Amino acid sequence: MGTDSVRLDGNALHLGEGVQIRFKRTLRLPETGTHALPPGLGEFPLRRVEDYPDTVPPEWLAKGGVMLPVYLREAMWLSFGGSREPAALQVGVGKVCAVSGERWTGRLARTPQNYVVLPRQPWLDGINSGDGTVRQFVAVPLGLGATVEGQVTGEETTGGVQLQAFPLGPEARTEWRLAEQARTRGPGGGGYGGAAPKPMAAPAPGAAPRRGGPGAPAAPAMGLGVGGTMRQEVYRDERSLSAWAPEPAARVFVHLVTPPAWRRITGEGAPPSPVDRAAYTKAGLPWFDHYDETAADLAPAEALDGVKPVGEWLGDDHAPWAEPGSGQVKPLGNAPRPGRPVQDGSW
Repeated sequence: MGTDSVRLDGNALHLGEGVQIRFKRTLRLPETGTHALPPGLGEFPLRRVEDYPDTVPPEWLAKGGVMLPVYLREAMWLSFGGSREPAALQVGVGKVCAVSGERWTGRLARTPQNYVVLPRQPWLDGINSGDGTVRQFVAVPLGLGATVEGQVTGEETTGGVQLQAFPLGPEARTEWRLAEQARTRGPGGGGYGGAAPKPMAAPAPGAAPRRGGPGAPAAPAMGLGVGGTMRQEVYRDERSLSAWAPEPAARVFVHLVTPPAWRRITGEGAPPSPVDRAAYTKAGLPWFDHYDETAADLAPAEALDGVKPVGEWLGDDHAPWAEPGSGQVKPLGNAPRPGRPVQDGSW
């Protein structure tokens, strides 16, 4: 992987040639019941760690990557975009795979599957709980045992989010491109990926910080736990594992920063806390339900079955909740849509 394999363009992370990831702010769901997909409430701002060598902790400089500000118990989801060319994306929460529940290996696996397939998977809102559901990503500090990392491994030493993208292997990529050209009858060559955004250098593993790191104060370590359950499938890969490149095109570490630490490190204020959930629903704004009848959902990840919601550690915050009305839930994908019946007659 070259130093330009991960690029930051505004708040969008680009991994390799065509994978784009944005971190979305959203409403935190109740920890009981199963819910529709909550709305996006804007993007988390992303900043390169290397741009703040005098104010980030030295261990962050060694890991490189990017950082974003997040409030205690704030929920988030990952939105995937970029080119239409297939990619396999691994998502780690404290180096625990959010799809399989296995410890991070940096290699693709199918038993159980430890990645999502883009562009078929449009987003990921939480850890895979099977049966067409995920459990929402919710930010919590390390040290309480509430993170997915702490509950699965018994340790809380990593935190943050880890991302790693694998392209198709040369043979599978050529086959896919030829098939796409035949399907669309478009001209061959070019068109894969886009203009290169700002490169983001990543120090080699174990590299020492370049400047002033020892003088920087420590920042509270944050990780991801889980909140409520929502209807979202994590799709099974239909290709053989050998179709993917054996090595990743890009990887990045995403540090989660408390708002006070964010201000101290960057000099910027964090975005305000998300809007009140009841006020959002009362205003009639939309929720979503995504459906893809051509895809198969992964089975529940056994390693993630026992992960308890953050309320077990932090208690109920008694935030008000108002369930959205049926008219507020908008179908996405190829879900069957209601319509007015058309009567047939004699021809």
